[in-house]
Amino acid sequence: MNTRPSPFGDRLAQAPPAFFSAWCVIAAFSAYFCMYAFRKPYTAGAFEDEELWGLGYKTVLVVSQLLGYTTAKFIGIKVISEMPAQRRAPGILVLIGIAHAALLLFALVPPPWNFACLFFNGLPLGMVFGLVLAYLEGRQLTEALAAGLCASFIVSSGVVKSVGRWLVLEHGVSEYWMPFLTGLLFVPPLLLSVWMLRQIPPPSSKDIEQRSERPTMTREDRSGFFRRHALGLAMLVGVYVLITVLRSIRDDFAVEIWTRLGESGKPSIFAQTETLVMIGVMVAAGSAIVIRNNRRAFLVAIVAVLVGFALVIGAVLGYRHAGLAPFAFMVLTGFGLYIPYVIFHTTLFERLIACFRERSNIGFLIYIADASGYLGYIAVMLFRNFGKSGFDHLAFFLHASLLVAAVSIVLMIAALIYFRRQLPRAAFATGTPEPSTSG
Repeated sequence: MNTRPSPFGDRLAQAPPAFFSAWCVIAAFSAYFCMYAFRKPYTAGAFEDEELWGLGYKTVLVVSQLLGYTTAKFIGIKVISEMPAQRRAPGILVLIGIAHAALLLFALVPPPWNFACLFFNGLPLGMVFGLVLAYLEGRQLTEALAAGLCASFIVSSGVVKSVGRWLVLEHGVSEYWMPFLTGLLFVPPLLLSVWMLRQIPPPSSKDIEQRSERPTMTREDRSGFFRRHALGLAMLVGVYVLITVLRSIRDDFAVEIWTRLGESGKPSIFAQTETLVMIGVMVAAGSAIVIRNNRRAFLVAIVAVLVGFALVIGAVLGYRHAGLAPFAFMVLTGFGLYIPYVIFHTTLFERLIACFRERSNIGFLIYIADASGYLGYIAVMLFRNFGKSGFDHLAFFLHASLLVAAVSIVLMIAALIYFRRQLPRAAFATGTPEPSTSG
């Protein structure tokens, strides 16, 4: 259950909706943006001077951090779904502090054995998203607020990579010290943004009426919810796994993909493309708040996911056969991948819970999906050995994009058919039936 807000939170609850929404978006966006400064800057390095066990060293580093991050997702299924509201803000700071200490060890421990430090960097960071999202769920404006949060992991990865490359290329910082120093730059805004999160009041009674209450969950709550909706959730999680794999390849190996595209010498290009993607995805995902009917919003969200995958296919075919420019190709594939990815976070799970009005919260569903998604990405990483000499990251990304988009479209059409039959027919999921129709 949510606790009573602080005195400032009481005033914030009475503020105009535009001010309240702006506060929530800025707080959530900046908090998670800062988290990425402790998670992703190392991917701006090439680490071509080392190998370990026959694997390219960057692959070893990515897998090591992912193992920690994925472990946290499995732990988070329980921890995040049970976390009381008063522990969220301290938890965020403690988790990121541990991750930053691991980056210091990464700089101090000689390679290749410093790869283990990234496991302990990823382990605490894997639970930060659920703590931030918990401040936003179960509200009439959740989609718009959560879209602002999700915008952070679209643009932040590109920005922190640009910062990392700037430190290496312009200031001669070692690739091993660059991640720690990048994180250090973001400590002050992190502290401010977590304080802002702490002031957000719990959902109002009207929020609860429209979207349902979001309590902490017990083990029995979790097992019961999943058992009742297992087939539909399995299809959704399957698509989420595929999105996670492809999105992560594009993100973690952006430097290598851009090199193949012939645009590797511009540190700012990561931030430029991802900023455009962020703007488009925020508008698309946030617009779901205009659909008050939870059932209709959920089904429209599935259609939007299908449109995103169609856009990925169009971008790949355009690059291969119609001379689509590299910059446009990366923007369109980013848009096509992040629309489905963000909609899972902002609308699909939010409205699914609101429709069934069962004892649940988004953290539980997101962490099931994330744990499965990152486990799948680790398997692909190890199977393909992306860091080996001469590996063509662009060619692999093109082939994988077509395969993932095609399979996901089939699964989402099946999910659309399934949930159209299963979802309750209520006007606003408040027990008010829809008007009957003749014939």
